Amino acid sequence: MSTRTIAPRRRKKAANLSVDDRLLDQAKRLKLNLSQVFEASLAEAIRQRQRDEWLKKNRAAIDAYNEHVENDGVFSDGLRSF
Repeated sequence: MSTRTIAPRRRKKAANLSVDDRLLDQAKRLKLNLSQVFEASLAEAIRQRQRDEWLKKNRAAIDAYNEHVENDGVFSDGLRSF
């Protein structure tokens, strides 16, 4: 017996945007779905900003770990046979 799972629909909200008129004309000519393009680009911008914020927040710990590895190696250095 096969069961299909249906992903819940995400609610959409209207937004007013200002766009360079030449870009809008080209997008319409190419029949781009502006909502899809905007959502994909916005999702990527959010991921990048979150990544940058995480790296900034954790920079001291990352630097400390890298310094430890540089000075003392990693725990498995004596265990590896390759």
